Amino acid sequence: MQFSNRMDRFGDEIFAALNDKKLKLEKQGRKIFNMSVGTPDFTPAPHLVEALREAALNTDNWKYALRDLPEMLEAVCSYYERRFGVSITPDMVCSCYGTQEGLGHLGMVLCNEGDTVLLPTPCYPVFIAGAKIAGADPYYYPMVKENGFLPNVAEIPEDVARKAKYMVVSLPSNPTGSIGNDKVYEEIIAFAKKNDILIIHDNAYSDIIFGGHVGGSFLKYEGSREVGVEFFSLSKSFNLTGARISFCIGRPDVIAQFRKLRSQIDFGMFLPLQKVAIAALTGPTDMVKAQCSLYEERRNTLCEGLKSIGFEAPDSMGSMFVWAKIPEGHGSSMDFCLELMDKAGIICTPGASFGPMGEGYVRFALVLPPEEIKEAILAMTKAF
Repeated sequence: MQFSNRMDRFGDEIFAALNDKKLKLEKQGRKIFNMSVGTPDFTPAPHLVEALREAALNTDNWKYALRDLPEMLEAVCSYYERRFGVSITPDMVCSCYGTQEGLGHLGMVLCNEGDTVLLPTPCYPVFIAGAKIAGADPYYYPMVKENGFLPNVAEIPEDVARKAKYMVVSLPSNPTGSIGNDKVYEEIIAFAKKNDILIIHDNAYSDIIFGGHVGGSFLKYEGSREVGVEFFSLSKSFNLTGARISFCIGRPDVIAQFRKLRSQIDFGMFLPLQKVAIAALTGPTDMVKAQCSLYEERRNTLCEGLKSIGFEAPDSMGSMFVWAKIPEGHGSSMDFCLELMDKAGIICTPGASFGPMGEGYVRFALVLPPEEIKEAILAMTKAF
């Protein structure tokens, strides 16, 4: 069979390849420290599990949803007002099965073949995949250590900016752990207005921010609603990664077209999951704040341990990741990951997976308790 040329745009999915290697090591009886995929090891709050159970017992909830429940849209609006101080309306909200899927589809709404889009480098791989699905050509704007791993729109050439359709911004950043500030967001909004660019803000980690900083929303900034949308996910804050509950929020005309595309490829989010979303958005959030402190403890343990054995690993300011530079003499990022798995049983993600400027780094996910992180550092010390 001759498959479509579109499939030639994609390589093998890195997390699947790492998992295959992990399974082989486990069969050998090896102790594995899996810090590759960013899926929380914390459990969902009991009231969310109960909301799913109750909804699933109602057989009417097993039919096609066909739409977002009005009460879920209202729950998103009230949460944004309460959590971020941002007033939004239901026509500014559309659900999707996780930000990964949402970003993979939104490009098709915005781009024609050959259009230019602006992506950070390093960045989460789906930003790249979403552009490729849409047939767009990525222009990578650098997120470098010297600038705190933050966007600098002044460095984007004018001819590139004029033809760009959208720009992805992800702060707190996966993988670098950098967090935004007022100046950065104001510059991005002015840049978008000047060049008629839509900003797509990935806000997956607004509840995992360290050092006393407070996570916010892109939509709180003046002018943001005219130039942008934001993906807001329940996955990391509420430990619901497998449930795939996310929302695209912002400029109404973009949301309407996104909803139109979604209606062509599914029949709405499973109703019991919508009930879970309502429970999360309207219920207590004290466990979210407590969890952030636990992530910070893990960040401290991992960064201190890596630095003690010669890694350059700046303290992540947010997200559930640490971005570490590979010590010299260990080959490419993929070579180093495989070496680390073989010698120490530690699984992390090669920086090359995160775009052109990811090579030379690896990403560790903060998905192990401090005691196991210390074990992993000891195993790394012995291995090298």
